[in-house]
Amino acid sequence: MSNPLVSIVIASYNMGQYLGTAIDSLLKQTWSNIEIIVVDDGSTDNTEEMMAVYSDNEKVNYIKTENRGQPKAKNRGVKEAKGDFIGFCDADDFWTIDKLEKQMPYFTHDKVGIVYSEVSYVDENDKPYDKKAPYERYSGKVTEQLLLKNFVPFGTSIIRRECVEQDGAFDEQFRMGIDWDLWLRYSLNWEFNYCPDKTYIYREWSGQMSNNYQGRYDFAFKILNHFLNKHGAKISSKAVRKAWADMYVSRGIVYARAEGTFLSPLKDIIKGISMDIFEIKGWLALARLVLRRF
Repeated sequence: MSNPLVSIVIASYNMGQYLGTAIDSLLKQTWSNIEIIVVDDGSTDNTEEMMAVYSDNEKVNYIKTENRGQPKAKNRGVKEAKGDFIGFCDADDFWTIDKLEKQMPYFTHDKVGIVYSEVSYVDENDKPYDKKAPYERYSGKVTEQLLLKNFVPFGTSIIRRECVEQDGAFDEQFRMGIDWDLWLRYSLNWEFNYCPDKTYIYREWSGQMSNNYQGRYDFAFKILNHFLNKHGAKISSKAVRKAWADMYVSRGIVYARAEGTFLSPLKDIIKGISMDIFEIKGWLALARLVLRRF
């Protein structure tokens, strides 16, 4: 591959304490042809003052907007992007120095629309720790695998600009899970390629939106329903049943663990089993719930 411009979008809200680390990691990339688009989604902390450090850097474009939420902020960044490829970095995370150098060669042909990679982890004090990848990763045509789990770590992804031009950017009706909706849509027309290197550093801390398990599942149900209503005819009925079965069983497991309740998780798990009676995960979850082993 030559050296195409890669646009990197950071949507940030009150992340002044971490944002500089994210930007610096991008500026240090061994892939030099980049632009960084920071969309400040109405921050009320020190973000604006901190960004003054980069005011003379031609690679950094700082856009301050009113607070309109994550999907709109990301879409503004994508709209401003000039590159043939677009990457993302959450404001509290950062990239390894060779992320683009390692991932860009995985765009092996023009139907590969998304290249993603593996993740490493730090805590809120930048202390690294090991964590097993929660899902198996896949390459190629991956719609049926994505229906079951969003196995693409969002910040690791690099996408072709044509994906956005053909299939749209983030759906602003969803406040959470917007990457899963995006990958499902893209998977219908594009191939995914997995780079096994750890090129993205994910910071886990108490204030993250991802800790909101109730919101995650509320929007996950909405996203799956929305996608299948529009595109379900393109997918096998077996895959659709398995997707709904996994959704209900997974929600039951999470609620049982998080809240220690019985009736609501029981309803979800039984609903999931009824949709796919051969799903071992559902039967194991039912046994654990009855035996109070969560």
